[in-house]
Amino acid sequence: MASLSHLNKVLCVPLLNSSASVSPPRSLGIWTKPVGRPRMAAEFATSAWRVRAVTSDDEWGTEKEEVYGGGVAVEEKVAEPETERLKKALVGSFYGTNRGLKATSETRAEIVELITQLEAKNPTPAPTDALTLLNGKWILAYTSFAGLFPLLSSGTLPLVKVEEISQTIDSENFTVQNSVQFAGPLASTSIITNAKFDVRSPKRVQIKFEEGIIGTPQLTDSLEIPENVEFLGQKIDLTPFKGIFTSIQDTASSVVKTISSRPPLKIPISNSNAQSWLLTTYLDQELRISRGDGGSVFVLIKEGSSLLTT
Repeated sequence: MASLSHLNKVLCVPLLNSSASVSPPRSLGIWTKPVGRPRMAAEFATSAWRVRAVTSDDEWGTEKEEVYGGGVAVEEKVAEPETERLKKALVGSFYGTNRGLKATSETRAEIVELITQLEAKNPTPAPTDALTLLNGKWILAYTSFAGLFPLLSSGTLPLVKVEEISQTIDSENFTVQNSVQFAGPLASTSIITNAKFDVRSPKRVQIKFEEGIIGTPQLTDSLEIPENVEFLGQKIDLTPFKGIFTSIQDTASSVVKTISSRPPLKIPISNSNAQSWLLTTYLDQELRISRGDGGSVFVLIKEGSSLLTT
């Protein structure tokens, strides 16, 4: 929406004089130079003029400029805000890194540089005072936390895939739920940790883990086996094993209802040392950058954000 001052400039166009202009006095048979006349409507129609509007669709105030000429409005392309450009560049740099596991030293250096630039432009300097922004499900896109690499490595095993690593925050109840979802040819399951958090500073929260949950495996009736898999750099042909896999599929189908009806396994965490802290250094409606113990970094994207498809 255009600001009031800009709107006034647009509306305050001089009124056209509908009466005929009066000729200047004639002296010694020579016409004197006209002192000016009102511009006619046709001239206004062919003149080009601009309207600049600042929209409030997002917190950066995207500018939009339209040029009117000859009665036709032509929208001029406005440069993308710097913060948006940095966010897209950061998410684009994650491609092929498997959430950081396979990132080269050069890629890591590029990611660190982009993160540093974004942190300098953080639109939410006190994240714990804006807990509603923290609410919801966040998908892990990248991490430098070495403790997660063994878990990510499990996704490189034949027929096993880490589908999603996420963190769900409930700011009303001060709870955090971390979840890892695995998928295989026979079943899918999840490992969950539930925790409570306390606000310790405008950027920092203390997290205390309370329980771990191993989800009930959800078996599939249809066994999908690829023709080959890659293991330790070599491709293994699975065609000769199709008969064995068919037998396994028949067995799995007979027990799917029994296993799926069982409740998940809950494991209480009573260790007083099972806690950590998290520092949020960048936060907006779709991107979050946090730093943990030892300087590890986590980049998470809000569920439903277009950045997940970048």
